[in-house]
Amino acid sequence: MSTVLTVNPGSSSLQAHLISGDTERILDQMHVERPPDSAEAVEELRKLLFRVGDRELTAVAHRLVHGGDQVRTPTVVTDEVVRAVHRVAALAPLHVPKSLALLDQLRGQLSGTPHVLCPDTAFHSGLSEVAATYPLPVAWRQRFGLRRYGFHGLSYAHAVRRVAAMTGVAGSELSLLLAHLGGGASVCAYREGRSVDTSMGFTPLEGVPMAKRAGSIDPGLLLHLLGDGGLSRQEVTDGLYRHSGLLGLSEGRSADTRELVTAAREGHPPSDLALRVFAHRVARELAAAATSLYRVDALVFTGEIGWDQPELREAITARLGQLGIRPALGGNREDDGPVHAEGVPVLVVKPREELQLCRDALSIL
Repeated sequence: MSTVLTVNPGSSSLQAHLISGDTERILDQMHVERPPDSAEAVEELRKLLFRVGDRELTAVAHRLVHGGDQVRTPTVVTDEVVRAVHRVAALAPLHVPKSLALLDQLRGQLSGTPHVLCPDTAFHSGLSEVAATYPLPVAWRQRFGLRRYGFHGLSYAHAVRRVAAMTGVAGSELSLLLAHLGGGASVCAYREGRSVDTSMGFTPLEGVPMAKRAGSIDPGLLLHLLGDGGLSRQEVTDGLYRHSGLLGLSEGRSADTRELVTAAREGHPPSDLALRVFAHRVARELAAAATSLYRVDALVFTGEIGWDQPELREAITARLGQLGIRPALGGNREDDGPVHAEGVPVLVVKPREELQLCRDALSIL
């Protein structure tokens, strides 16, 4: 019987699950909405490891948001692999440094167990040259490895697997629009068994607005801020990653869509604007991604917002009538399934990255 410990550090949260690899049953878990390096997160992880005790682990699977061109598939950890990831850590500054710190800690505590890095970029490794290439000077692209990587791959892989199970159609035959909406957010076009387009690119900053990240903006605007605007590179970086998105649009009210929905209903205009901009931009990216598909079998929402924020699902789908998509019904489901079956089906899939981490680790071992 295989048993896998999965470790999923976010920018401001930490989840860990002990999973039976044979049944995908959760044996134990911890989840704290605090940064992975916070005292609270460290203590909760310590408690979980204490409960694991002397149990024999098949693997420890670590979510890696960005492995750059160094780690593109699930990879068994060695010192050389760790050094390679350190070289690209700056590409996802909110995630990778914290992941590496956790990896170092757990390799020391669980030294007799194989550790596997499972990159979020692996799902998009089959992007075509057309979809992956930026229109930049070839010298820049070659020197700096500039290309579209794509992210949220663990979430998308699980969502495709669930849609295949629900519909009885093999994943390789599905043609899907997918939206992972959470603290980080992106959309993806999937057909013929692979990702063919996605809104995130070289870093997890591109694409739709997120909780605190800006998403795509005019690069000329950044040049202005760094030049005539008088902002330093660090000020711009901090603003784009930590003070933009829903938080910036709501004028600091909240980065949480649940709080913004309540505030908008109570008459707070910036919160209302934040939600409308978010819905507009997600719908726009989904419509753009649809150009990479021959047909749309279903629109699939996942991620924390996609799973349990019906107001935003309705606002997004209301803008996609030209694709044959009708507004999703209000309310939430207790399980994966349709929220609207007329026209193009609209489905929701609960985010279960821990299960995909378990699958990926066992597949490589």
